[in-house]
Amino acid sequence: MWGIIPAAGNGTRIQPLAFSKELLPVGSRTEEDGSERPKAVSEYLVERMVEGGATKICFVISPTKSDIVRYYGGGIGKVDTAFVVQPHAAGLCDAIFRACPLIAADEEVLIGLPDTIWFPSDGLARLPRDRLAFLLFPVERPELFDAVVLGDGDRVEEVQVKREGARSNWVWGAFRMPGRVFHDLHRLWCRPERQDEYFGTLVNAWLAQGNEAVGVRAGEAYVDVGTLGGYRSAIQLLGPER
Repeated sequence: MWGIIPAAGNGTRIQPLAFSKELLPVGSRTEEDGSERPKAVSEYLVERMVEGGATKICFVISPTKSDIVRYYGGGIGKVDTAFVVQPHAAGLCDAIFRACPLIAADEEVLIGLPDTIWFPSDGLARLPRDRLAFLLFPVERPELFDAVVLGDGDRVEEVQVKREGARSNWVWGAFRMPGRVFHDLHRLWCRPERQDEYFGTLVNAWLAQGNEAVGVRAGEAYVDVGTLGGYRSAIQLLGPER
């Protein structure tokens, strides 16, 4: 199972930094020898993907983010790592589909954002494995995210991308799908009339073709660490109780 981590963004909301935003220290970890070391924000997503069953991680990076290769290139435990370059920032769809050559149709795919921290840590493991499934989190300001409107049986009716007056306060924080669905979405995205920047608009087009996706409201807490306010919230979220 692959975990795809789009890490090619410029991180303009939290600059200036002397390193990639995905390596921003948030919290700490205890090593086997008992020593404590800073923990990069992207490590939380890596851990959640591994807990969700990922055995391979693909980082999609920009040409300038060699520090991510240095940080993760030595491996992540028993998990294999790969790095794919997105030449120019062109949105989330372009980033995640850079991994297409690595993904077989019979493999599963997990996708999340490396500058977020969320609970429960086993959220990805709670998603069904046979369809496109979104892990949903309740937020106070859904207009800042991709709000997911659900119908009967928790089927996704629409993804409202950064829309004022969103009809749902549940937003996606990560998602899971079979490789065949990943490639179906890629083929749709490659049509001349599409080339979506946002994954939500692509999913809406895919649903309009008669396909199905589900939302799982298992999320408890979700923080976007890409702003100073979000960074402060993440520190609070990762208090002693976590």
